[in-house]
Amino acid sequence: MSEEVTETPLDVSLPAWLVMLCRIVAGIGGLVLMAAMLMTVISVTLRTVAGAPIPGDFEMVELGSAVVIACFLPWCQVSRGNVLVDFFTSRAGARTNHLLEAFGDLLYLLIGILLIWRMYHGVTELYGYNEQTMVLRLPVWPSAALMVPAFLLLIVTTFYTMIGHLKAARA
Repeated sequence: MSEEVTETPLDVSLPAWLVMLCRIVAGIGGLVLMAAMLMTVISVTLRTVAGAPIPGDFEMVELGSAVVIACFLPWCQVSRGNVLVDFFTSRAGARTNHLLEAFGDLLYLLIGILLIWRMYHGVTELYGYNEQTMVLRLPVWPSAALMVPAFLLLIVTTFYTMIGHLKAARA
């Protein structure tokens, strides 16, 4: 199995398998987003035409939105789509910028670890209490559980980008 490397815009090498996995997870998030949008359009149309929207449409959009956001975070890290304020560092050298990026990735990695730790406890509590949506009585825990793999992928991706920036700073 060959180890292909894909370059990101800031010259940080990432394994091709990781980039592809992030792209697939973002695609899944896109499908969930499209389903939520389609359901919203149908619900608004039904509300206008028949006076009766899809019951619990806002609940399904809420549950889906959480999954969508989690699915997009790893791809955002791969494509360096996070907000970057470079006002003070625009004239700094490449080494300084890579070190600052590595530090930012370290902070993001720690936040990701904190999120996954709390998500684990949140999912188990939601499951244990049988938390449900108000109108449709859908269990809440499955949507929270679907976020866990995306956050795990975010942690792996952030680790790889941090290592890439540290290697680039040493070069």
